[in-house]
Amino acid sequence: MKIQDLLRKDVMLLDLQATEKKAVIEEMIQSLVDHGYVTDFETFKEGILAREALTSTGLGDGIAMPHSKNAAVKEATVLFAKSNKGVDYESLDGQPTDLFFMIAAPEGANDTHLAALAELSQYLMKDGFADKLRQVTSPDQVIELFDQASEKAEEPAVVEPANEGGDFLVAVTACTTGIAHTYMAQEALQKVAAEMGVGIKVETNGASGVGNKLTAEDIKNAKAVIIAADKAVEMNRFDGKPLIKRPVADGIRKTEELINQALSGNAEIYKAANGGGTAESGDEKLSLGAAFYKHLMSGVSQMLPFVIGGGIMIAISFLLDQGVPKDQLSHLGNYNGLSALFNQIGGAAFGFMVPVLAAYIAYSIAEKPGLVAGFVAGAIAKAGIAYGNIPVYKELANKTPEQAEAILKSLAESQVSSGFLGALVGGFLAGGIVLLLRKYIKVPRSLEGVKSILLLPLLGVALTGFAMLAVNIPMSAINTALNDFLMSLSGTSAVILGLLVGGMMAVDMGGPVNKAAYTVGTLSLAESLTSGGSTVMAAVMAAGMVPPLAVFVATVLFKNKFTEEERDSGITNIVMGLSFITEGAIPFGAADPARAIPSFIVGSALTGALVGLSGIKLMAPHGGIFVIGLTNNPILYLVYVLIGAVVSGVIFGYLRKPLKK
Repeated sequence: MKIQDLLRKDVMLLDLQATEKKAVIEEMIQSLVDHGYVTDFETFKEGILAREALTSTGLGDGIAMPHSKNAAVKEATVLFAKSNKGVDYESLDGQPTDLFFMIAAPEGANDTHLAALAELSQYLMKDGFADKLRQVTSPDQVIELFDQASEKAEEPAVVEPANEGGDFLVAVTACTTGIAHTYMAQEALQKVAAEMGVGIKVETNGASGVGNKLTAEDIKNAKAVIIAADKAVEMNRFDGKPLIKRPVADGIRKTEELINQALSGNAEIYKAANGGGTAESGDEKLSLGAAFYKHLMSGVSQMLPFVIGGGIMIAISFLLDQGVPKDQLSHLGNYNGLSALFNQIGGAAFGFMVPVLAAYIAYSIAEKPGLVAGFVAGAIAKAGIAYGNIPVYKELANKTPEQAEAILKSLAESQVSSGFLGALVGGFLAGGIVLLLRKYIKVPRSLEGVKSILLLPLLGVALTGFAMLAVNIPMSAINTALNDFLMSLSGTSAVILGLLVGGMMAVDMGGPVNKAAYTVGTLSLAESLTSGGSTVMAAVMAAGMVPPLAVFVATVLFKNKFTEEERDSGITNIVMGLSFITEGAIPFGAADPARAIPSFIVGSALTGALVGLSGIKLMAPHGGIFVIGLTNNPILYLVYVLIGAVVSGVIFGYLRKPLKK
């Protein structure tokens, strides 16, 4: 795909009427909407303005490239517009802007159009090209001008030094969207370096991936490294090299300054984080909230495939395991041979959910040395082991077999999983511990490898493990207290109890609060099978189905507030919700707890109360929609689940903040 394939003649504006920035943006968007390339004016406008808020897309020299990768875009399009008066566009050079390229990239599209957009960026940096654009009087002339430029030979990926043995630099460019600034900075660095007689190779970290990737040999031969980036790039490879890190806009506007600084010999030597040096110099300093969100989402994104893959396999086992005798309902999903295979495989995948969450939170904080400590923290959280509930067989040596068995049983019962909440604590704890170890353990440079491979993992695992044995103590106490409290309500109003256990199912979606409610439900079921089932169990299961289904409702009704990946996850949550796998909603709850969890609680509590009010009973401990025939009113039961899901989904979607583009 070439840029000409994206430049639409029907949307071009060769005489912009607007005279100020916001009005110019609105005039261009309106043209895209009028011609059907953008479906929602306000959604796309929000994306454009959000990008402008990061840094102006007024690049200087009279050129602006407002852009957004946006759910409102129907088809990849580039709108060319020209102002005959000039506009104050808050350009980086402070000069009026008269040439505009509005880039509309569809969310979730393939990457072929991104290469064309990179090509556009490079055209605009060429001498005389912009001046020719200022002279065009028709859309055909615009296309013809790009056709002529595309016929020229491509520039080499590496600019060679003017003299043999001359200075050689390497650089990396990256902007937040990876569309425009990334490639304009590349073009500017190559152009100015060639004018100065300096060799350079520029790697681009664009939306379509890494282009012109730097090799180990490139980095070795370079006198210094220039990072012109507004987002994280791979840094460890530059360990020991003089390095300058600046915003991507400086790569475009202050190109010569960057190159001169790199050649001066005064650039700070970069020390890789896992190589025993100091923290990355020049890295963007995140606020506490932003850092928390970044590390949390790193864990959530890695956890999600385990939740989806394992959860759907378990759901299939319930689907296959029909016709189970009433006295064997506790074994639903494992009763028949084929269903048991699906259940065990799904359970194995599902079992990694908590450890993976903790591991990749720690990895985000402390890189590879934090990974093993995070896995251990998550495993301990999942197992629920803590000080005071670990078997010490020396102490059992003098006990009778009956006494030893009783002690072991008591210890096992006190091992209460702290679920994903424990994993959150454990992941941040592991990452923090490894960061401190990395900072305070000093070894000769020749032993840095030993430090990364041996000392940090060993001490990280040990310290994190002992700390988690303490973390699980309050989690166990919370869970025990919840169980005792709920059991004390067993004789009160079914509506109140349904409201309470229903809301609890959505508090942590698999953690101690959720499990406390589920335990009460299963205990009540054991006592009521002979009388037609348990209303408490029915309320628990119905309420537990609500959060994943609410996620689906929210992602459908409020598409502009969720990424494509999140919308896809919303679809899989249908299966998980109908299967009573509440954990399907965990990634959404973890990513936005202040809005998601209260929303889920409202719907789940409502469903639980409605089930209690109607006196619906259930004779199965698990299975969701696949055991609905074991209730005394299947249709009404399903209606209550749907009511809760819609209420939660609407609240969650309404409260959710729009995506930042």
